[in-house]
Amino acid sequence: MSPKRFSFLYPLAAIVLWAGNVIASRLSAETIGPQAITFYRLLLAVLLMSLFVAGPAWRNRAAIWPRLGQFAILGFLAMCLFQSLSYLAAQTTTATNMAVFTALSPLLTVALGAVLLGEPPTAGTIGGGVLAFAGLAYLVGGGSPQALLAGGVHPGDALMLAAALVYALYSVLLKRWRLPVPGWQSTYMQALCALAVMFPAFLATPAPLRALNAETLPLIAYAGGLASVVLPFLWIRGVERLGPSRCAIFMNLLPVLTAAAAIVMLGEPVRPYHVIGGGLVLAGVAVAQTVRRPLPGMRPAPRT
Repeated sequence: MSPKRFSFLYPLAAIVLWAGNVIASRLSAETIGPQAITFYRLLLAVLLMSLFVAGPAWRNRAAIWPRLGQFAILGFLAMCLFQSLSYLAAQTTTATNMAVFTALSPLLTVALGAVLLGEPPTAGTIGGGVLAFAGLAYLVGGGSPQALLAGGVHPGDALMLAAALVYALYSVLLKRWRLPVPGWQSTYMQALCALAVMFPAFLATPAPLRALNAETLPLIAYAGGLASVVLPFLWIRGVERLGPSRCAIFMNLLPVLTAAAAIVMLGEPVRPYHVIGGGLVLAGVAVAQTVRRPLPGMRPAPRT
């Protein structure tokens, strides 16, 4: 896989694992509590990463220790709050909807960046945002956006929107702080901090909802091993070879792969409104990623 023409396989394989993680989240909804599986996946991920990251992180402690508070915030957002919201959402929404909301994160990152980092919005951000919002209304309304006014948003969809916003905030803070720590060490420290935060929530979970058995162990192994260690490795390698912008485009495949897996593994039906609404959301994200022209009267923010 050394030739550069095969570099696309890194982000593609990462998205395949991400789609599998959405399926694992849906499967976990009836077998284990969201706080419990979040804690277990963090524990397994930390144990696995300790094998090759603990030593370098300890030697780099002079750079890591002053930034422990930032690692704690990042770990809480991405590894505690985002994951817990996703597992909660899996109880009342479909895997396809979960993937569509997750794929919305790059667009929300651009929008939050405009607010928090002072980055001027582009024509693509505005146009893509309108297109994605229309797609979400069509998707969540089951093909009838006016139904949202009568019945409101399903709890699972609202939770996934909150999760996508949390992940977007995480991405913006990561960009703003630009921590001078290697990627694996940063991920490791975030996971350690998140593990400490999740421990009280794990203890408060009723015993039946944190039991380890033949149903829960494979889900924890997938979430803590493949999704938390192998997936970041593949994504980091992809970013190194292709750049973050080109890798972000692969996020648009997440709903497609997840829907295909949900049909086969979960028996979830894919309705026309999934295709139309999800397609509009992905089109909006693609427009925001590709149309970089600033709005009239706007100037690009100076590099700092």
